[in-house]
Formats: sequence, C-alpha cells, structure tokens
Amino acid sequence: MSVLIRGGRVIDETGERDADVLVRDGVIAEVGPGLDAAGATVLDADGAVVAPGLVDIQVHFREPGREDAETLETGARAAALGGFTAVVAMPNTTPPLDDAKVVGSVLEHGRRTACLVTVAGCITRGREGRELAPLGELYDLGVRIFTDDGDCVADANVMRRALEYSSALPGAVIAQHAEDPAMVAGGHMHEGEWSARLGIPGRPAAAEVTIVARDLELARITGGRYHVLHMSTAGATALVRAAKAEGVRVTAEASPQHFTLTDAECASFDPVFKMNPPLRSDADVEAIVAGLVDGTIDAIATDHAPHTPATKELPFEEAPPGMLGVETALAVSITRLSDPGTLTLADVLARLSWQPARIAGLDALGHGLPVAVGNPANLCVIDPAETWVVEADRSASKSRNTPWAGWKLTGRVRHTVLRGQPVVINREAHA
Repeated sequence: MSVLIRGGRVIDETGERDADVLVRDGVIAEVGPGLDAAGATVLDADGAVVAPGLVDIQVHFREPGREDAETLETGARAAALGGFTAVVAMPNTTPPLDDAKVVGSVLEHGRRTACLVTVAGCITRGREGRELAPLGELYDLGVRIFTDDGDCVADANVMRRALEYSSALPGAVIAQHAEDPAMVAGGHMHEGEWSARLGIPGRPAAAEVTIVARDLELARITGGRYHVLHMSTAGATALVRAAKAEGVRVTAEASPQHFTLTDAECASFDPVFKMNPPLRSDADVEAIVAGLVDGTIDAIATDHAPHTPATKELPFEEAPPGMLGVETALAVSITRLSDPGTLTLADVLARLSWQPARIAGLDALGHGLPVAVGNPANLCVIDPAETWVVEADRSASKSRNTPWAGWKLTGRVRHTVLRGQPVVINREAHA
C-alpha cells in the first residue's frame, strides 16, 4: 500500500521543513516537496504538521479483568484518534502483569490494535511489594518498563534489588508510583487549604517527595535507571532536577492534568477530578510547567484511567481515582503550553513523541523516529490551529470520565498512520 501525505510541514527531532511524505509498504519512501504517486491514498496535510506518532508511556487499558471500563481495542482506538502510534499499558490489571503467559497474551493482542499496545511488567509479584516478579523472563518477552503502578514499592530493600537487577538488563527502567502508602492512607485529594475547607482527608505532597528522594539515592548507588511516573509536586521536581545535574540515571513524566488543573477543582465534589497522585496546588502546577520547560521532566504521559459510570459516579470519597486522557493530551498540551508561548510546538511534540519513545525503548520498534527515508511509517498529522470542544459522549473510550468535557482546546489530530496504514483519516477511526 502507498500513502502520500501532501502539503504539510514536517516537524521531528531533526528540525522543521515543508515537505510531502510518501509511504510504501509501511516504510517512508520519500520526503520532499511536490511528490506524487499514482494510486496512492492521499492524506491532506495542508496547514498541518506531519510528525512522528505520539507515544504514551502510561495508560490503563484495563484488560485483562476490567473490560467493562476499557479494552485494548477501545483504548487503542482512542489513542490513535489522539495521534498515538504506541502506548505502554500499566500492569495493575486482574490478574496483574507479573506472569509470562499473561504478558505474552496481552502483547500479542496489542500488536493487532489501532496503535501498538505494549506493556509494563510488575516490579513485584502480585504488585504486593514483597518479592520481585520474574523481571528477566518478562524482559525477554520485550518488556522494558517495570512498575507496580497504582501502588508504590514502599520497601527500600525491594526497590534497591529491583534497580540492581534491572541494571543488568539493557534498556530496562524501574518506574515508581511515588506515594508513600502510610502517608496517603485514607486520603482522597491533595492535602492543603482546599482539603481543609472541604473536609476531605488529604494526600500530602510530602508522600511523593520522600519516596522520590529515597529512590534517587537508590538509583545513585545502584546505577539503575529510575523513572518517576506522573510527577505532581514542586519538591519532587526540584529533586529530579538536582539528581540529573549529578548524573543520576533518572527520567520523569507529567500528566496534562497535573500541569493544567489544581485541587480547587475538587470543590465541586465531582469525582472526575479525583486521581492519584491528586491534583495539586497552584505552586505545584507552576513547578511542573517549569520542569517541562527546562527539561527536568522528559515526557508528557496521560495516565489514561477509564472507569465505568457506575463506579465514577459514586460519592467523591468512594469513587476510584483516575481520568481519561489519550484523545485530549495533545490538545491540552498545546493549549496549556504552546499557546502562551511557554514551549514551541516542536518542544511539545518532543515530550509527547520521541523522548517518551526513548524512555520506553519504543524507538527500537520504529516509534518516535525522524520522518526520514527508510524509517517505519508511524506518523501523525496535526492541525495545530484547529479549535474544538471536548464532548465526553463522543469519546472512543468505553468510559466517559474526562475532566475536559466542555473545554475549548486548540490543536487536533487529522490523520494517524501506523506501520504505513492510515488508522485515522480526517479525525475518524479507520481501524
């Protein structure tokens, strides 16, 4: 199959240029002005940007175990509509992803969806924080990120062993949900002025800061690669910034909600704004933005966390944490970070594409690579100026718990190409 992406401006890690992109048999065949190809499927990119496909290194697609909220198929379709050609699904499933047979089955299924769905493996068996999962066996299947996400690895000795073991596995990363479980027990939102006003037990910022501080020291002494999932606090950002300057092998991500929304949203008692780690203070939000700007935070990841209406519509303190993100991440990022001039569009794309791809080792599978001849055609076409209003009931996800419903956003994905096949054409799913 041939695909011609015509009339766009290419932006990738190598720079920017006006060019058409011709794809043949899943590979970029030509890049340049005025291209033509008889019989090719033509995708209009006039006024748009052609970029490497986006890469989300933290999603929850709920399969196996909670297919009522999301499946690999529905999650991948939503991700493709958001411009993602690859995602990393977290292992807090039922059963958890700590077994080679289960992981192998999910990986096989994830190769056949509208975007590549790979997975993170558990750090510990059953995500119970006590005994290491078979990291080497999962690594041999292609797993590169290990985490007990949803739960923190609280035992320092277990975390140290994980970092030591993983340091012998090239490209392996130990990723932490950094919230001290004892400090956040019983809490449902950020501990601060708003939690006091609302009478809702809080989850203090210190719960994140203390775990990140401990883990950075463990990464320092073991030489292991450490990644902070959904970092949300000013204190943790400062620690990661200092550790990077010292040469510690650390990367970090932030979610759109953590650089856009604050704990004041919880005054509505709407559970759509409940998540872990929680929405933080204005000062924390500004610190996360600063971390994205100066490179302390390497990636934007959605922490896409679907829940059924029956569970998410429970009272605030009873509802599960989490919110949708894959269809809106690019637009929220452009609206929040590019529009005021905080970051260029190329900077935003770096944090949504090639930088997360490298963290997860997905560049080796052809994602986040430059738009260049010979590279796999995993691409997205973005209209950076299009404005649109988020409608929750039009999401491709099985769930509807988006905090962005009714928001007017700038920037929208027009087409997505996976392995040379258009899976989104003119904002409509084709896979």
